[in-house]
Amino acid sequence: MQGEGLLRVTGDDGERMDAARNRRLLLDAAAEIVATCGAERLTTDAVARRAGVGKGTVFRRFGSRAGLMHALADEAGREFQQAFMSGPPPLGPGAPPLERLIAFGEASIARMRLDGQILRATEQQGGPDLEHPTQRLVRLHLAMLLRGIGVSDPEVGAYHLAAVLNAGLLLHLQDDRGMSGERLTASWAALVTALAA
Repeated sequence: MQGEGLLRVTGDDGERMDAARNRRLLLDAAAEIVATCGAERLTTDAVARRAGVGKGTVFRRFGSRAGLMHALADEAGREFQQAFMSGPPPLGPGAPPLERLIAFGEASIARMRLDGQILRATEQQGGPDLEHPTQRLVRLHLAMLLRGIGVSDPEVGAYHLAAVLNAGLLLHLQDDRGMSGERLTASWAALVTALAA
């Protein structure tokens, strides 16, 4: 049969070009609002206004403010996921597991400066979604690295380490408790090094 076995080349999820354009427009508008005004000022009205579309477009695309926040968090995490899954070492493959664990924590903490408000806002809407594919991928990655350094229960260890890298916690430590990113990354390195001992 003609055309059988051909791959369809479109947007990430097969969306139409105009839908993909609107999605990008809305996500960019939402990211600008978060960057300039903070996540608490992100409303569907403000996003629609900034993107130059009707409020219905925001709801059709994301369903709610929470859906929009989750889409922003997914967008923020996509680049990070590519870096730890296939980027250069030490964050990506090719470095020993302990070096990768240290790099993973350092990169996660550094990310909070850029994406922390978005991540915290999604966590505040009912806590972190532990079954979200992004969360599961992070734990799977951490468990693989923990297994590589000889941790006896890497699955539970992955949950523990993921909790340490929780956006709300990291932002609290930095913004409310005045802890520097350098202090947090040094503490992370000491923690994972102790696990390897």
